[in-house]
Amino acid sequence: MKKKPVFYTELCYVFGILILAVGASLLVKADFGVSVVVSPAYLVHLKVSETWAFFTFGFAEYVVQGTLLLLLIGLVRRFHWSYLFSFVTALFYGFVLDRVLFVFSLFSLPHLSLRILFFLLGLVLCAIGVSLVLHTYLSPEVYELLIREVSACYTWKLGKVKTVYDCISCCVAITLSFVFFGLFQFHGIGIGTVISALVNGTLISLVSRFLESHFTLCPAFPSIQHLFSPPPFSHTQEQAGKEDSLEQI
Repeated sequence: MKKKPVFYTELCYVFGILILAVGASLLVKADFGVSVVVSPAYLVHLKVSETWAFFTFGFAEYVVQGTLLLLLIGLVRRFHWSYLFSFVTALFYGFVLDRVLFVFSLFSLPHLSLRILFFLLGLVLCAIGVSLVLHTYLSPEVYELLIREVSACYTWKLGKVKTVYDCISCCVAITLSFVFFGLFQFHGIGIGTVISALVNGTLISLVSRFLESHFTLCPAFPSIQHLFSPPPFSHTQEQAGKEDSLEQI
């Protein structure tokens, strides 16, 4: 059996964030609507940048993800230092995002076919980026961290928490669009947002299967891996202990 090449999970983190930023920039440039997850930050950027030009999309990500981090701490009623690293990830992502958006701002897309191409490429790259980030032990962006920690804290299914979060994020974005730009003014939200919500999960799953079947994913620095893993919640430990006791009986 042929040995699969090694792909270090730390590289998954770096490449994942870079690819995510490029993918999000392509979706913005295509102008069919950004993904549900980043739509509130994008709406805040569109409104505030009308007054303060320095308030870029990346800057809006810092503000929104910082707010979500405080919300997360309140919801799970605990703090772990790796939560702060999620904000570092947000800073890294926002920095790259602004640079890529600046490059894309230097040219226009006069034809619909080019916009469609950018949109499709952005969808694929975002799926690749998310899949890569999911395969690393380093803290993800606050969006993913909130979903994971709330799911673990309240023992809710991860998929259901993700669905609820996406619905809330979509409602918040629609509300912001109406408040900022007028009733039934859908800025940053469009057919692309709907398509992204429908196919993103499937694309991420396909990319993940490809990675796992073609590469051996392992950390280059396993000795520090535990530093980025928050301890289980107390009720989770108790539940695991009860299950072990039942197995022994």
